[in-house]
Amino acid sequence: MTVLGKETSADTDPGPAPVRRLRWLLPALAILGFLALAGPLSFFGSKISEVQENNNAAYLPTSAEATKVQDLLPRFTDRETTPAILVYARDGGLNDADRAEIESDLREAVTYLGDRLAGPPVGPVPSEDGEAAQIIIQFVGSEPDTIEPDVDWLRVLVQDTGGLDAHVAGPAGVLTDLIKVFGGIDGVLLIVTGIVILIILVIVYRSPLLPFIVLIIAGTALSVANGAVYLLARADLVTVSGQTQGILDVLVLGAGTDYALLLVARFREELRRHESRFDAMRVAWRASVEPILASGGTVILGLLCLLVSDLASNRGLGPVAALGIGCALVSMLVLLPAVLALLGRAAFWPFRPAYGSPPAEEAGIWGKVARFVGRRSRLVWLGTALVLGVFALGLVRLDAGGIPQTDAFIGATDSRTGQEVIADHFPAGTGSPAVVITRADRAADVTTAAQGVDGVAAVAPYSGEGPPGAADPKVVDGLVRLDVTLDVPADSTEAQDVIRDLRQAVHAVPGADARVGGFTAIDLDVQTTSVRDRNVIIPLVLLVVFLVLVVLLRAVVAPLLLMATVVLSFVATLGVSGVVFRDVVGFPGADSSFPLFAFVFLVALGIDYNIFLMTRVREEVAARGHREGTLAGLAVTGGVITSAGVVLAATFAALAVLPLVFLAELAFAVAFGVLLDTLIVRSLLVPALTVDVGRFVWWPGRLSRQRTDSPD
Repeated sequence: MTVLGKETSADTDPGPAPVRRLRWLLPALAILGFLALAGPLSFFGSKISEVQENNNAAYLPTSAEATKVQDLLPRFTDRETTPAILVYARDGGLNDADRAEIESDLREAVTYLGDRLAGPPVGPVPSEDGEAAQIIIQFVGSEPDTIEPDVDWLRVLVQDTGGLDAHVAGPAGVLTDLIKVFGGIDGVLLIVTGIVILIILVIVYRSPLLPFIVLIIAGTALSVANGAVYLLARADLVTVSGQTQGILDVLVLGAGTDYALLLVARFREELRRHESRFDAMRVAWRASVEPILASGGTVILGLLCLLVSDLASNRGLGPVAALGIGCALVSMLVLLPAVLALLGRAAFWPFRPAYGSPPAEEAGIWGKVARFVGRRSRLVWLGTALVLGVFALGLVRLDAGGIPQTDAFIGATDSRTGQEVIADHFPAGTGSPAVVITRADRAADVTTAAQGVDGVAAVAPYSGEGPPGAADPKVVDGLVRLDVTLDVPADSTEAQDVIRDLRQAVHAVPGADARVGGFTAIDLDVQTTSVRDRNVIIPLVLLVVFLVLVVLLRAVVAPLLLMATVVLSFVATLGVSGVVFRDVVGFPGADSSFPLFAFVFLVALGIDYNIFLMTRVREEVAARGHREGTLAGLAVTGGVITSAGVVLAATFAALAVLPLVFLAELAFAVAFGVLLDTLIVRSLLVPALTVDVGRFVWWPGRLSRQRTDSPD
């Protein structure tokens, strides 16, 4: 090949032989060292599902009223229990054969389950309309590994009932359905995410080799992260739920691929400027390390803000996800550069970037976008801000007050169908009563107060022998337990309203020292704590991200503008999400933690693209002047940042393959918000604002005083 009048070959490495050998040796040693450390951790990564906790009670703050009741319950029973409800129904009424079949199921269940039951089952209890019957059993403990197989066995048992409509519902049924959903994380979610990333990378790179390199290294980062998280969870340092694991998977793969895209794009640029692949990688790495570290550091700090949460699930997600981002950073700044340095231009085959070839970025579509923004900067940023403002109006349609656990599934589940049958024929809260702990000498007054609350179907003292009310109340340390059955489903938002009223009523009884706990109260306290977390953590994340931008850009005005655009984008995303969730898809609402999760991911991740853009703009402004540098930065980063946004949006969208409303809503919000940030905020709003504001955007830094181009 002839370049600038002299012969050269691709990837030649001029210099003394010892220097050439050292250049090969260092990347090879980096690869071997990384794999030596990653191997053992990757082994533990396959076991992460063994340390999941998907029980809301495990996440409650110690100050919650439901937690205090949970702490008192062992005084009344020597073991923790989880109820399951076997419900049978037949239109037109149960007949003698049906009742005999139900009795047979009960005997077989007692024989098979044996000491895994906390006591004799309650029932069969017939409904008043004669069309249904239910059996309430109490499993010992709350460990999913022991409850799930028994619930599966019960479901096989009750469904073989000669035409009866039979289901297993209650907390044990819901827990089992959740376990089955999260069991797909290790399989379906990773497969779908990997395929999506691979397809996008093939389109971006038009290479059969480079996409697999990036995906394998991202997968290695995920294996290392899972292994580290497993060890931390085994040591009880973090709490891991199936939801946390799913988010970790897509976050590491998506963010890792984003960092790879930035590094690879800069490496391709430098290969056109440098004859040696090692020189090109050295320059590319030095130019990329600051924005990649700043981007990853911002995400890590934003996620670590979750440590101030009162919910153990949120506190667990913070360090778990931050650790995942850290693994992605190390992999893409150590392992990927070493592999690319060894492969050189061969990694881009068949479209190898030739030494001395002209860059194509500024002449392509992003060059045209940059010129348009330069000509109409004020019109562009006003127009895009107006569009985002219109999107934000949809906030009035967003209902983030929580949803019933049985409605948390997309599609039919046995627990959900069973709860519907229970609600049709019994007090809907049967089997999952609210639990009131009160002083024994005030029990009668507390009972009267509870019976007067709308939504309460029955109040019975707990005796420890048979169903509530069957014997004298059990008194322990001067306290008694009252079981309060609600006439609405125990996992519904209506039930939470009843619990609020119930607490107000029993708290008002003088000297009773009454506290309300149980299944519904746990859900209520989780939702209430989520609102508190949202109000505390969102301002903290904004402050942290702002400070990072100030340090990175050596300015104050630019970070303020960037934060304003990201917040506007977030509000617009919530507005669109509200309309889609309620008016298009018809979801029953959104979990109260949804706005917080969406905010943390959208702000921490959305700011990435502004960091990628503005660090390159700052570099170009120093050489070309403010206006030309801003437009040049937009042109040369447009393709890679758009590709990164599409990858991250696609990976989060993959969460929707798991049939849970919360994950589907989070998947849509993050995917839509990332695309909004990438295609509108970063491509149009931010550069147009930067051009229109002028050099003052860099105040008080030295660039605000630079006059290398025409006056702004």
